[in-house]
Amino acid sequence: MVNGMDHPPLKSMEFDSIPWGAYLIAIIELAERFSTNFIQRDLPPGSRTGAGGLDGQSGALGMGQRASTGLGTFFQFWAYVTPLIGAYIADAHWGCFKTISWAICIAFLGHVILIISAIPGVIEKPGAIGAFCVALIVMGFGSGLFKANISPLVAEQYMRTKLFYFYLFINLGALIGQISMTYAEKFVGFYMAYTLPTIIFLLCPLVLYFGRNRYIRSPPTGSVLATSFRLLNLVKTYKNMTAPDFRDNAKPSRLYAEQRPAWMTFDDQWVDEVHRGLKACSVFCWYPLYWLTYNQLNNNLISQAATMSTHGVPNDILSNLDPFALIILIPVCDLIFYPALRRMGLNFSALKKITAGFMTGAAAMAWAAVTNPCHEHANTCEGVSPLNDWIQTGAYVLIAISEIFASITGLEYAFTKAPKNMRSLVMSVFLFMSAVASALGEAFVALSDDPLLVWNYGAMGVTAFVAGCIFWWSVRDLDAHEDDLYNLAEGHIQTYDEKHRRQQPANKLL
Repeated sequence: MVNGMDHPPLKSMEFDSIPWGAYLIAIIELAERFSTNFIQRDLPPGSRTGAGGLDGQSGALGMGQRASTGLGTFFQFWAYVTPLIGAYIADAHWGCFKTISWAICIAFLGHVILIISAIPGVIEKPGAIGAFCVALIVMGFGSGLFKANISPLVAEQYMRTKLFYFYLFINLGALIGQISMTYAEKFVGFYMAYTLPTIIFLLCPLVLYFGRNRYIRSPPTGSVLATSFRLLNLVKTYKNMTAPDFRDNAKPSRLYAEQRPAWMTFDDQWVDEVHRGLKACSVFCWYPLYWLTYNQLNNNLISQAATMSTHGVPNDILSNLDPFALIILIPVCDLIFYPALRRMGLNFSALKKITAGFMTGAAAMAWAAVTNPCHEHANTCEGVSPLNDWIQTGAYVLIAISEIFASITGLEYAFTKAPKNMRSLVMSVFLFMSAVASALGEAFVALSDDPLLVWNYGAMGVTAFVAGCIFWWSVRDLDAHEDDLYNLAEGHIQTYDEKHRRQQPANKLL
């Protein structure tokens, strides 16, 4: 941290250009979309594609709000569990670039299956739900392999660790993709809505192929995770682990050369970095309680908007207020708000930002609860509510602000606190917290329908507020030592290539 921030001052970055290839990879994110209307609402009368037309609501399976929320929550859970697999493969065997390449192939297959579930002749049949669920599983696996590795790969393309504009590009792609999909769904059908992002996937192999020699790639280092567990095993007891100097007992310098086990191929600085990574993972353990609030955007708020006066605008379109607000507010925060705080001498550190993210997430849930259209019948108003669906704007903007404080800062925190050869792994732990939130969200599915939907928003808001208070209380000491953790010397652990070269006979090396 420099000047109380997670990245150097802006003036020191003027000539640190971001290569176009780093952000072209981010186009994949916009393709990870599917409509809740497909699950929840019935096929419109006379429609064979699910299109609702100007004044109607699109639909297909007619399984209701709880099924829509449940399947959406399952997809989120699955897509954020699989990054653990992607991180292990990348760090230990393939590296980020190769893992992402395979992830694109798997996710593309999932999108093809998703299109099949929505084509005329299939969408009308009960078997459409089977194809849809298979698509979610395949897409989620490919997405998970991708998510764990895209942020580390992008950040490796330039010397700074600020992921603000990577996040902006993701949301720019998502905004374009979601708006086009929403109108395609409403006026053409779900098969067209799912075809559009699949076409985007066809660009991804080309981007990766033509940029393959331009990307900076960190080599895989073997089973770093196993080495980390062995390192922790040296500490032996919980009492030792909680001691201020516990990591010193695991440093190679504490052992004579002949006493060091064969797996101890790292230096003292790498032990310090692993300790810092563990501290970061302890911070991430609080994130599921934050993601509970964010996940309301993808299901309940969209369904609630369908009961309001939409004036011909698809109810799905409101969810785009979140990426739209992010596109505006990310540069505002980076170029105006954060520099202004620095000039005033205020240290708005990473952990303070995360705390602020919890609080603004709680405020978003309060807004959603107050602006529900029919009180205890928020999701099933008799007729159409006279309230305009745009009154939900405040909830989306507040969630966007909370993302800037909590989500973007979490990405940067994961990258800057992890050892270089464990970045995908620590990033996957950060992403896994969203899977935990989805699992917790399944417990709230019973509250996602009338007359309890308002209580659902209230419960999420109170949870986020209380969690934010306890979070700050628990990390305030860590925040005081943030500069020390940021300025650790870079450690080193022997890679497979280095070990292979050491084992080669001298005459083969010449």
